[in-house]
Amino acid sequence: MLRAIDRFRDEFTQRGHEITTPNVTQTLSEAELLTLVPQFDGWIIGDDPANRRVFTAAKAGSLKAAVKWGVGVDNVDFAACKDLDIPISNTPGMFGREVADIAIGYVVALARETFSIDRGVKAGTWPKPPGMSLCEKNVALVGFGDIGRNTAKRLVACEMNVTTYDPFFAVTPGLEAVKSATWPLKVEDADFVVLTCALTPETLHLVNASSLALMKPGVRIVNVSRGPLIDERALAKCLESGHVHSAALEVGEVEPIPDNSVLRQFGDRVLFGSHNASNTVEAVNRTSLKAIDLIDGFLRAA
Repeated sequence: MLRAIDRFRDEFTQRGHEITTPNVTQTLSEAELLTLVPQFDGWIIGDDPANRRVFTAAKAGSLKAAVKWGVGVDNVDFAACKDLDIPISNTPGMFGREVADIAIGYVVALARETFSIDRGVKAGTWPKPPGMSLCEKNVALVGFGDIGRNTAKRLVACEMNVTTYDPFFAVTPGLEAVKSATWPLKVEDADFVVLTCALTPETLHLVNASSLALMKPGVRIVNVSRGPLIDERALAKCLESGHVHSAALEVGEVEPIPDNSVLRQFGDRVLFGSHNASNTVEAVNRTSLKAIDLIDGFLRAA
């Protein structure tokens, strides 16, 4: 939303609101938030550490309401908002299809090594690595919310066998072929592990040394959700040994990915994203307009 903010300035103005947009690449620090947020009536939150300390300071200042832009809320202390009587909401169901598009793109890329082919051609060679057909391959899909269901649609369309891991699983029309299991049961059957679940205390480092050891040699891993779902050091060890064939990481435990990340040493076997899977013009428009409507409603009711 920040990068496209000029498209939305009139939306704020028409509602009688003045906006401030900080210069930030991914997140503001807690120290920056403690100084900044108390100056404002409303806060549209990105991936910033919106914790109890920040909300307490903001409540003591001018803050009357907040909205978390997007789906993930692992960085936002909703309990603190309730205790402090700060109205807050996220914007669910906004870009499941967009993130699912990226997920299936990574699955294809890892199966056919398209990135290494591209780099080889640009370097003047003509590489032809033997790929993997997707048909009848097994996918462990962790998370069956909006993003997970949209990812499952695309995987099923590729004639893949999908087993999902979600405590709130329900059979979905058109996705009756998707099976359900409890993590990590049957993960040893998976050719691909695709992460689309929320980050919670229960899913922190869900992919770790123990669960990786259960996976078959040559497994490919895709994460389009939250970086801390994966213990990156454990993943690096399995990439080094060859137990994990490759990984596509749209997100990282630390963002941006540090220069000294242990995962940078694996070349084309690790594909990095920039936490950008939801970023299409259409998705940003509808999510931003939803966030503006929500913060406007909260402030008018304050």
